[in-house]
Amino acid sequence: MSKSKIFYDNKVVIKPWGFEYVVYRDTNKLVVTLLKIDNNKSTSLHCHPNKKSGFILLGGKAEFQLGLWKKRSEVHSSPSKRMIARGLFHKIKSLSKNGLTALEFETPVNKNDLVRFKDNYGRTQKTYEGKKFLKNKPDYFLKFKKIKKNIKQIYKVEKSKIILETHKNFKKLLNNKPNTIFAILDGSISDRLGRNILSYGDIIKTNDIKVLSTVFKIKKKLSVLKVIK
Repeated sequence: MSKSKIFYDNKVVIKPWGFEYVVYRDTNKLVVTLLKIDNNKSTSLHCHPNKKSGFILLGGKAEFQLGLWKKRSEVHSSPSKRMIARGLFHKIKSLSKNGLTALEFETPVNKNDLVRFKDNYGRTQKTYEGKKFLKNKPDYFLKFKKIKKNIKQIYKVEKSKIILETHKNFKKLLNNKPNTIFAILDGSISDRLGRNILSYGDIIKTNDIKVLSTVFKIKKKLSVLKVIK
C-alpha cells in the first residue's frame, strides 16, 4: 500500500472540536476512526458523496443532525449506533460534560470525500485537515490488531467493552443480548445467489441479525467489532 493511502494512520488529527485518529484499517476497504468531541462542540455540517459511514458511541451523549434542517435531529446515548447514507448532510454535537467518544466507520477509505456545508470554525467548503494539523500518535492510544481466526481481542473504552471476533455461522452471534451492537469489519451476510445484504462498514444489532438469519447466510466468515456495556 502506498504511503499516500496510510498518510493519517499513525497520526492524531487535531480538530477545533477535539481530535481523531485511525484505530483500524483494512486496505482501502474500511477505516475505523476514534473521535473525541469536547462538550458543546460539534463537527461541521457535512456529507460524503461517495462513501458510506456509521458511528458507534462509546461514551457520552450526542445530538445527530440529519439533513439540512436542525429539526431533523436525534439524541443518542452510549452505547448506541447510527448509520449515515452516502450524500446525507450530517453533524454531531457532544452533549456531555466530559465530552463524547465515538468510533466512525468509513468505506471506501477516502478522507477527501468530504463536503462541508456549514462550520462553526471557518472551515466551510474546505477540505480535510492537512499536515499542519497532525501530531504523532502516542503508543498508548487505542489500536486494533489484525484480526485472526478464532482469536478474540478485548478492549475497554469509557464504560464500553469492545470485542473483535470472527463467526462462520449465526449460532454464537444470536446468543448475544438483543441490543448488542456489531460492526462488520470483513465478510458479509448474503443471499443464496451470493449477493451481499450487509458487508464491511455496516452496523447492526443482534435482534436485526436474528431476523436476517431466517433467510440469509454468512458468506465464508464474518469478522465483527462488538460493543457491550
